[in-house]
Formats: sequence, structure tokens, C-alpha cells
Amino acid sequence: MSQLLNLYNSAGAEQFTAAVCQFAPYFSTITPQFVDLRAGRAEATVPFRREITNHLGTIHAIALCNAAELVAGTMTDASIPAGARWIPKGMTVQYLAKAKSDVRAVADGSQVAWTEPGDHEVPVDVFDAQGTKVFHARITMNIKID
Repeated sequence: MSQLLNLYNSAGAEQFTAAVCQFAPYFSTITPQFVDLRAGRAEATVPFRREITNHLGTIHAIALCNAAELVAGTMTDASIPAGARWIPKGMTVQYLAKAKSDVRAVADGSQVAWTEPGDHEVPVDVFDAQGTKVFHARITMNIKID
């Protein structure tokens, strides 16, 4: 089991979120809160705050990208075989609607062949408080199997 997944299971979502934001401080800018983490899935919420809004009064595009990378990375870590490594190589995004409320980012890696080395696309969807999909990302993760 990955160290991140072990930490999530033993410490709980709140302490896990704090630890991840300590390890990678940039994620703290969106004040995320993990809801779920397991092999093949991660989910976190991001509260609507003025600090992450743009000139339109909606959640800034890069804050949405930050949330997507957070759930995709932690889910990848929880999904790959012991001893394997990963690194993000790229991200394509679609802004589908204005995010004017708290959002929920969901990485679904259930269709990814995690035991295969190489590049894998991780889909991430972000939903607003009404359940509308406001953002979609495909993050390319490179997996190295030792």
C-alpha cells in the first residue's frame, strides 16, 4: 500500500489534507479538504473564497487546475504498484462553466492500467455545489515500474 494511502487511512481526511499541504505547500492556496482516497479514486472539495477568484468573481482557472492535480496525483500514488514511481507530464483542460461556489474535484482512475509502465491519462472532473460540471482535465502521468 502506498505511504499516502496508508496515511489517509490511519490519520483521516483532515490530518491527511494538512500533511499533503505541508509536503506540497502550493496546494494550501486552495484550502482543499479530502473526501475520499483509494486506489482508482480521489475526491477533494475546495471552498469558494475571494482569494482564489478572478476578475469575474469565479474560481480562477489555475485554482481549478491545482485541485485537479492534487486529486490526480494522490490517486495515482494510491493506485500504482509498490515501488513504482510517477510524475505528471502534462495537462489538458476544458473550462465548461463558471465556478461560483464551493467545488468538488474527482479523479477517476478506475479505467487506468496502473501495473503498466508509461504514460497514462487520468481524467478529473470538477463540479460546483449544484452538481454542474464546471471543469474537466486529462492529466498525463508517467509511471515507472521498478
